[in-house]
Amino acid sequence: MGFLSAWLSRLASRPFFYRAPRHPFSPSPAITALAPGSDAKERLLSWTRSLIPLAVAAASAGALALDLRPHPSLCDPALDHRIGGKDSTELVVQGSRKELPKEFIEELRSFLQGNITLDYDERFYHGKPQNSFHTAVNVPDVVVYPRSHDDVQKIVTSCNKYKVPIVPYGGATSIEGHTLAPHGGVCIDMSLMKKVKSLHVEDMDVVVEPGIGWIELNEYLKPYGLFFPLDPGPGATIGGMCATRCSGSLAVRYGTMRDNVINLQVVLGNGDFIKTGSRARKSAAGYDLARLLIGSEGTLGVITEVTLRLQKLPQHSVVAMCNFCTIKDAADVAIATMLSGIQVSRVELLDEVQVKAINVANGKNLPEVPTLMFEFIGTEAYAREQTLLVQKIVSEHNGSDFIFVEDADAKRELWEIRKEALWACFAMAPDFEAMITDVCVPLSRLAECISKSKQELDASPLLCTVIAHAGDGNFHTIILFDPNQKEQRLEAERLNHFMVHTALSMEGTCTGEHGVGTGKMKYLEEELGIGALRTMKRIKAALDPNNIMNPGKLIPLHVCI
Repeated sequence: MGFLSAWLSRLASRPFFYRAPRHPFSPSPAITALAPGSDAKERLLSWTRSLIPLAVAAASAGALALDLRPHPSLCDPALDHRIGGKDSTELVVQGSRKELPKEFIEELRSFLQGNITLDYDERFYHGKPQNSFHTAVNVPDVVVYPRSHDDVQKIVTSCNKYKVPIVPYGGATSIEGHTLAPHGGVCIDMSLMKKVKSLHVEDMDVVVEPGIGWIELNEYLKPYGLFFPLDPGPGATIGGMCATRCSGSLAVRYGTMRDNVINLQVVLGNGDFIKTGSRARKSAAGYDLARLLIGSEGTLGVITEVTLRLQKLPQHSVVAMCNFCTIKDAADVAIATMLSGIQVSRVELLDEVQVKAINVANGKNLPEVPTLMFEFIGTEAYAREQTLLVQKIVSEHNGSDFIFVEDADAKRELWEIRKEALWACFAMAPDFEAMITDVCVPLSRLAECISKSKQELDASPLLCTVIAHAGDGNFHTIILFDPNQKEQRLEAERLNHFMVHTALSMEGTCTGEHGVGTGKMKYLEEELGIGALRTMKRIKAALDPNNIMNPGKLIPLHVCI
């Protein structure tokens, strides 16, 4: 305690500078020099004397070294908060990496055998998402391929022991930089864990490993007359779909991932594993941990098993298309259809630029105007009845060219066109990159939000398309730009900002289904508030105290607790 006594003695024996107490709404105070014997000095001496019991208590508690720096997993003021923070304009995610200990690599090899690689090409491939414009300064130091839950548990335990960052890796179809490895570390590629562990036809649920794709799963389920109703981009895996809380075109009828997962098995950051529930269709037992982990983007744990709710394959379906003069008219029809109570399974909107891209890429001759696509399911009579009701709504809102098909091949062709919209855009600008973003607003604000965004997009020199899951207020923009032209990149980012802030001003969200990753972190404080972000940070600190689980994602770096 000698240094504290000496410091207090110096304070009591010589003039010093005193900063006046500041009112919360006052301007920054000036520094005032105080002479010995002043009233302010006497007040400060009284304050310093009050510190003595505190110093004694600290000394008696064994505080021999004083370190007031915050724990790096809670807040690191040294980090560059512009990257992913609320003022971020950068697309390259910064990070610091350290060399992995040789004994750590040997420990991984001891139980993974050949399912581990240090090859640079493999590491680079895993460090750059397929369809994301985001990049990072580093790539993973090692890529591992677990074959079982036990492998994952051992990997995470080793990483926690050596404090090595972990990035879970599924189909790499995510948009917002979720699988970047700015701090290096270990990439856990789940592609070897793709078994269907059990199917319960009578209960209409299935237990799967996280590496299976939704398309593969539906091929497996088809002979049983069942299907899993979520349909994000081709290549997405069930684990990644859980991690990003994805949805797709069928969400308007069946809900998002959080509505279709019954139970998860997850390895937490310290190597412990939990299951979040049973196979019961509903439960009121304890905290809803499954919903906490769905959408956590690998920041809380690694998913090793998923129990999914299934649906019966529709008996009959009808696909319809119609055209409009303006995108507002098309959005108004989508809103009117939902308000009518008609049970559509899909309502998809494409602007005229996207339709043109489809024509160029696929040799089609579709009218290059805003277009709506619908799907109706049920019995043959019911599906046709719903189709005719929507046809009437379309005619009341300046719609035209209403057609519908029931042939299986014709329906498949129409939906494949929609699913391949991104690749169609690249056909118009093959050497460009795509900034793909999404927002979601209350359904009543959809037409206004799309119209405002569309005006800004059309005025831009960049090639931009709009696609919407119009039945639930969610729409996407594909902005094509030359990555070698800085002004084009900045313009793409400006359009992205405009669209997001327009949605937030309408009580919407910065992402309806793509997730946060690194790309949308900068908008979260405006959308959720600092209190919610601090709560998220506390949850992460509790479940991942060493901050090894996908660090630098989802929670903005400027948030401190």
